[in-house]
Amino acid sequence: MLASTALIAAAPAWAQDDTTALPELVVEAQRAAAAREQISPRLGATVTTIDRDQIQALPTGPGASFTELLYQVPGAVRDSFGELHLRGEHRGLQYRLNGITLPEGIQGFGSFLDARAVRDVSVLRGALPAQFGYRTGGVIDVNLRSGAMEPGGQVGVYGGSRGLLTTSMDYGLTAGGYDLFASGTFLRTDQGIEPPTASRSPLHNGSEQARGLVSLSRALDDNTRLSFIAGLSRNAFQIPNIAGRSPDFAAYGLTSYDSRNLRASQLETNGFGVLALQHSQGQIDGQIALFTRYSRTHYRPDQIGDLMYTGVASNVTRESMAGGLQGDGAWRLHPDHTLRVGFSVMADRTRASNRSTVLPLDSDGEAIDSPFSITDRGSRLGWLYGAYIQDEWRLTERLTLNAGLRFDYLDSYSRTGQVSPRINLVWQALENTRVTLGYARYFTPPAQELITPSGLALFAGTTGAPQNYVSGTVRPERSHYFNLGIDQRLNENLSVGFGAYYKNVRDLLDLGQFGNALVYTPFNYDRAQVYGVEFTANWRSRFFDAFANLALARAMARGIRSGQFNFEADELAYIENKYVRVDHDQLVTASAGVVARPWEGGRVAATMLAGSGLRRGFANTERMDPYATVNFSVAHEFRGPDGGRWTVRGDILNLFDARAQLRDGSGIGVGAPQFLPRRGFYAGLSRAF
Repeated sequence: MLASTALIAAAPAWAQDDTTALPELVVEAQRAAAAREQISPRLGATVTTIDRDQIQALPTGPGASFTELLYQVPGAVRDSFGELHLRGEHRGLQYRLNGITLPEGIQGFGSFLDARAVRDVSVLRGALPAQFGYRTGGVIDVNLRSGAMEPGGQVGVYGGSRGLLTTSMDYGLTAGGYDLFASGTFLRTDQGIEPPTASRSPLHNGSEQARGLVSLSRALDDNTRLSFIAGLSRNAFQIPNIAGRSPDFAAYGLTSYDSRNLRASQLETNGFGVLALQHSQGQIDGQIALFTRYSRTHYRPDQIGDLMYTGVASNVTRESMAGGLQGDGAWRLHPDHTLRVGFSVMADRTRASNRSTVLPLDSDGEAIDSPFSITDRGSRLGWLYGAYIQDEWRLTERLTLNAGLRFDYLDSYSRTGQVSPRINLVWQALENTRVTLGYARYFTPPAQELITPSGLALFAGTTGAPQNYVSGTVRPERSHYFNLGIDQRLNENLSVGFGAYYKNVRDLLDLGQFGNALVYTPFNYDRAQVYGVEFTANWRSRFFDAFANLALARAMARGIRSGQFNFEADELAYIENKYVRVDHDQLVTASAGVVARPWEGGRVAATMLAGSGLRRGFANTERMDPYATVNFSVAHEFRGPDGGRWTVRGDILNLFDARAQLRDGSGIGVGAPQFLPRRGFYAGLSRAF
């Protein structure tokens, strides 16, 4: 179907004049990408693609976090701590690098992937074909840059408001039949996450982040290619403070503690590796891959301050090591039939530890100043198996049916599985009109690495005691999903799109931040309904591009089936008997952007993101205020005195200095207030070589 795109910028004139023949390695890289598309098509899904030129055109350009790129997708809802919601989902996102599924990590608010390493990214939503399993709220399909298609490199520096300083490097080359691309970024800032106040200078909110990636591939013969991809990120965050607070407890002989001096912090480490063998022979394309992922999050409390302000100072560690094997193949057995099959096996070893300092309670429920520690830990080895088969059947010249079955089995905190039918109909109604209609049965396992230890009784009679002692097992989510998409190209410049979806769910998986640590905990609602519509429009021309997206959505659920100890009794009772809005529900979301190229090598761009407000209050019965933010950018590419290609850019984020509050610390699973950053001024300089 036609992709709904965000922004596009034309290549500089000096790049457009190159008419030399494509090198052999470039042809091989293009052939490999085409083969991957044959193995794993997107028939029937709603697709938005953001390419390299579009990434360059966004305010902050390739220095934007990977999540910030995705805010341009229709209906993408921005949340605190870098969270992104697509079509009423809380996470549920599947990342694929060059066609290989990458197991999700214990993502907090640090990005594991650097946007400057991305050639293009496609976001798939809706009724997905059978090859997509496990995380089906959205598939983030990333194609990485390569030395064959982008030889040479670039070094740059970027910085500005609130102490931001970023240095970066990327380089690609081909030698001896090898295709290599590598990138690295180091970032330091005084505002690492969304602050809890609207202050221009948040207290204790520094961050240092380092990310690196390497991609290496080689064609073994005309039909076979071996690829290796590895990446590492290490992100350290201070937890921001609010001045003027008063502690609720006395501890260590102290009755006062200046809230400006709290020193909690969090460290996130993520690493991954993929080794893939791709082969094409006649009418058959296949790929098999080994993958591994390591993820660790460690929250370090302010031992005295956390205890005095919340009654619990928890040193929290979550660690996960996952690995597995994935195979996919396509067989064009007939001009009207393409058969696709695949499998995956993944093992995940997780460890969770909470070392909590608490205060005992007397017979009247009052805290006693005699702190002591409780250690609650657990570990588990879980397995996840999947297999699928599907047939792409070309019924007529204009009508294609893609039907398949998928089987998944989970052996972890529960042992269960599901056979899931998938069916998509793609109709080219007119030359410039495409209609898609699809149904998918989904099976979504809970994120094992986020499931917390369950020693609730250890905290009885202390300030760390739960609301109750009921803790049902976290279950896989099961759902029926229906999707409709219509895309229309009105002329060579303008295209429009419409999408509608409905999801009926049992055991809806949601996530909440129930403690001081910025680590999410999964829980289930008994039943849920998620539905909405999306409208898109895109204008593309030589000198001017624009896009606009509008989405209306609703996500409702009732009955808490797991993690009940996180909820108060009156809230549990209310949710048991009435549908409530989930915490990430936002009725209206809009985004827009323009790019103008008024002079050779120059680019002026602006983007806007607006929302009607996330949920808040008792059982999410209220909502936050609407907000809108605008970003502005100007950039110029030129030949320097040294003959090199230079780029200078300036950006203004939150141009009109909106005081946008995403959260106020109330609502289901919402631990703290968060504001979007105030207006900031930034500039960068880079040199290509």
